[in-house]
Amino acid sequence: MSSPEEKRFPGPMRGQLVFAIVFFVVALLLLSQIGEQTKWVKKTKFFAQPRFWPAVGLVGMVVFGGLHLWKLPRRKFERADYVEWRIWLVAIEWVGWFLLYVLLVPVIGYLPVTMIFMPILIWRLGYRDKRMVLISSMFGLGVVLLFKSFLEVKIPGALLYEYLPGSLRTFFILNF
Repeated sequence: MSSPEEKRFPGPMRGQLVFAIVFFVVALLLLSQIGEQTKWVKKTKFFAQPRFWPAVGLVGMVVFGGLHLWKLPRRKFERADYVEWRIWLVAIEWVGWFLLYVLLVPVIGYLPVTMIFMPILIWRLGYRDKRMVLISSMFGLGVVLLFKSFLEVKIPGALLYEYLPGSLRTFFILNF
């Protein structure tokens, strides 16, 4: 049997309150920083100002996020909200892995970090077979060779490469 709230709002209710609060707070935080992150340039047309369109977007996010929060059918947390939030946090774990990868590449190098992360992430996904770990390592090597050697993508050399002897250092910076 559906409640009056569910008849008025047919979509799923779980997680909406958490989403609305987080969205509104992040929008307010971003809007509060617009003066530091953008500038107003003299002798530039109003609609061509570097601050104008970001401000329009952020004001829209705050206004519509606030309206969403204000018009929610229910305003208290239930068990389903906490379950939904936990699912979102699990997804954010992968953002953390990616950020760690991006932070380590300039320090350790593209090839070593890729060769370390591929098996770790395969393991984290639940593939515990040695064959899968080996395949992931070979895939990582293939990705590095494809991007650095064949596609000639310019990825800065790592700080770790500075400790290698001259010609070996140049080889690693150019190829790995």
